[in-house]
Amino acid sequence: MGKSRYEKGLDKLMEFTVKDNKEASTHLKITENFKDIAPDVSKYMIEFTYGDIYTRPGLDNKQRTLVTISSLVTLGAEPQLELHINAGLTAGLTPEEIIEVFIQLLSYTGFPRVLNAIEVARKVFTQRGLSVEIPNHDDLV
Repeated sequence: MGKSRYEKGLDKLMEFTVKDNKEASTHLKITENFKDIAPDVSKYMIEFTYGDIYTRPGLDNKQRTLVTISSLVTLGAEPQLELHINAGLTAGLTPEEIIEVFIQLLSYTGFPRVLNAIEVARKVFTQRGLSVEIPNHDDLV
């Protein structure tokens, strides 16, 4: 017999979960926080989002996190953005790729949302001991 939606979702979720940094925001911490008030929310998140959607073919983990990060910046959902920046780094995104996504969103989302996203990224990068390689764009100015 195959795995349940929950088991498939939990397996996929673990591909995005940083395990060696206690400060990092993770889905597991969020699901733990809901146990006393809305335990079914975490079950639905794991079954539907990770068991049904994230396990579909067509996008790899890095691409999925880029889409999610972009959507969260657009929504102004900073707590969830922190979580998904961590997930993106765990999936193999670089800090430079994440910052470049923010720059791409400037024209579509606006400066306030992007500036807030950069501050969230700064927090996550600091927690994970990462820095951003600043490209030299002197030839563009």
